[in-house]
Amino acid sequence: MTSEINKQEIKKKFCTLGAYAVGKTSLMARFVKSIFSEKYLTTIGVKIDKKVVEIDGNPITLALWDLAGEDEYLQARTSYLRGAAGYLLVVDRTRPDTLTKAIELKERVDVELGEIPFVLVFNKSDLLDDLQITAAQIEQLRQDGWDVLETSAKTGQGVEDAFMRLTRKVL
Repeated sequence: MTSEINKQEIKKKFCTLGAYAVGKTSLMARFVKSIFSEKYLTTIGVKIDKKVVEIDGNPITLALWDLAGEDEYLQARTSYLRGAAGYLLVVDRTRPDTLTKAIELKERVDVELGEIPFVLVFNKSDLLDDLQITAAQIEQLRQDGWDVLETSAKTGQGVEDAFMRLTRKVL
């Protein structure tokens, strides 16, 4: 019997959540296709991508659901979250209000689906002159038990790590 026979196919659904324009679509494009575009395109509803990753020699198929950003007028449908094994909670480090929105979203997911694995991602960390969320604020969240990473969809910093960390958490 070969080791190929022993490997079973594992499929996991992940969602990206966050306020509008935090970089959810850019993070997915960087992770799935290794690309970045300066052009801002609003996600309407949900965009689904797929990527196969490997953990400990086992292939895992990730169904990646990029949910439309949230603001006071638009709220992601919790029906899109059903069946999710985990999610990336995305914050724009240049806009403190997006951290407030992320905390609200986590609370809503906890109520709707229970506590499922997530990674809090502080995106746009490459915009050093524009950062408004401090390293001390991020460190406080880590001390409070949140799994936190700093990313840049533009440079690729931390993007692969964010998705792989989430994958390991759900296995």
